[in-house]
Amino acid sequence: MKKYLLTACLFALVSVAAFAQDEEEEPVKKGFDKSKLFFGGNFGLGFGSVSTLVNVSPQIGYRFNRYLAAGAGVNFIYSSYKYQWEGYKEQFGVAGLNIFGRVYPIDYIFLQVQPEANFTWVKYKFDDGRPDVKLDDKIVPSLLGGIGAAIPAGRGAFIVMAQYDLLQNERSPYGNRAFFNFGYNLGF
Repeated sequence: MKKYLLTACLFALVSVAAFAQDEEEEPVKKGFDKSKLFFGGNFGLGFGSVSTLVNVSPQIGYRFNRYLAAGAGVNFIYSSYKYQWEGYKEQFGVAGLNIFGRVYPIDYIFLQVQPEANFTWVKYKFDDGRPDVKLDDKIVPSLLGGIGAAIPAGRGAFIVMAQYDLLQNERSPYGNRAFFNFGYNLGF
């Protein structure tokens, strides 16, 4: 009886392997394939009595294969915060460029590195009549490192990421803590 069971199992395994070889693989396209493009980025708005935030940072990427993707984007962030008890308002702006690279060690999970060059400006407005103070405009480098998940949905994927600025420049728009992004990539 054991011989027949072993023979049946071997026959089943060989049949599955033979069937898997009969399936046709998609032909590999050479050159640029626009179906591998994806679009995403960050978009955020927040308005309140003491604070304002506007973030428009689109990105475009290309999925080279199952394991690698890369792309580029622009950053625009404006925030203001009114320190009511201290009597002043801080305005902070960022405009910059970024590139990113992603490695997918397993399906739907990726590691990302994103170097950036951001032009920053800071201005303080005082309620008591003192003149406004404007810090020197400055180009601030950032190097974001993080891990994320791309959860397939429709014609794209929901993106959930945790990132951290590895360079920690004092005027980094990202501060000194990990931060989280949630979004959607079209054409994943």
